[in-house]
Amino acid sequence: MNNPATISFTLQGQERSARWSSANDAPPPPRIVTVDDALGADEAYRLAAAGTGMLFTGDYHNARQLLGAIARRIPDGSKAKAKRNAAVPTTAERFYRYRQARTQRARVLSMLLVPVEPGPVVPLRRAPDVSEAWLNAFGPVAESTVVPLQELLGAIGAQQWRATGLHVPALDAKIHPHYGTFAPVRGEYLDLVARARLPGTSRAFDIGTGTGVLAAILAQRGVVEVIGTDSQARAVDCANATLEELGLSGGARAIVQDMFPPGKADVVVCNPPWLPGTPQTLLDYAVYDPKSAMLRAFLRGLPAHLSEGGQGWLVISDLAERLGLRTREQLLGWIEDAGLVVCGRDDTVPSHGRAADPTDPFHAERSAEVTSLWKLEAR
Repeated sequence: MNNPATISFTLQGQERSARWSSANDAPPPPRIVTVDDALGADEAYRLAAAGTGMLFTGDYHNARQLLGAIARRIPDGSKAKAKRNAAVPTTAERFYRYRQARTQRARVLSMLLVPVEPGPVVPLRRAPDVSEAWLNAFGPVAESTVVPLQELLGAIGAQQWRATGLHVPALDAKIHPHYGTFAPVRGEYLDLVARARLPGTSRAFDIGTGTGVLAAILAQRGVVEVIGTDSQARAVDCANATLEELGLSGGARAIVQDMFPPGKADVVVCNPPWLPGTPQTLLDYAVYDPKSAMLRAFLRGLPAHLSEGGQGWLVISDLAERLGLRTREQLLGWIEDAGLVVCGRDDTVPSHGRAADPTDPFHAERSAEVTSLWKLEAR
């Protein structure tokens, strides 16, 4: 795991210690108390809201129910009442407050903890077999460990998704996302890459490859050599597994690399995180790009990695513009400053559930969203 801190707590009158485990690099709570099935939901919420970690020692299913009860007691930031005579907040301000509330919600939920012992095994009554999910997400357990129940449930859910797989129509095949890699549930942006005219088929780069799905689409379309890059080793492992499972690893591979691999390519595709913002969890890194850093780095570095006549394909939604987090003028300015010109654009509309959900606090923005493949060439 990413955080090797040791925590201390009292269990049955004795001082104990354990390794703190958080894939999200969250620090351990400053105070930890041991609790069991007798703990009520109101008291649990009070402790969690105050930043007190609760190490659960009772029944596993009761722990899950308690986590749900805590969640129901957390105020919904999207429904907060505006102060009298206060100015109507902008969409960007509303989204910032929404993100703050979601961050606080995650922090509160992370206060309910469970033990994990070497095996790995969760030593609680009626606990499921978590060994495969844990090992695939976090690796071996060599000593007594404590983890937020929310993170353990995330690993279990990820293992179920990995085992079942996700059908990708653009590939006409299933892929199996690993823990910590963002599953491509929005097929419209994959279809953009699958149908765009290729300027050449000798080599392609997929920057920020994730599950490797875009690299696989390019390889399946006949690009002779495809190199996917990602700064996260778990994503590279997932991408290489995807390519292997699809029988594409002969001409396509993924490597650990921050942005571009050496050399030039006919097509350099990048699907960066679509929203400026600070990621809080592993999966947030696929959604939030602090100060649009990855987007801007892709544009700046693109000209030096394009073959003659090659194109950069930027796959991005305009949701950030609709939320007031970035303007179209900023995006066009970054493209121009990088020495690039727009030679085409293919647009599509989202088909995911949130775009059609009228209860979503940003339904108006999501329902009007447009996803585009920007075709860029060096000047």
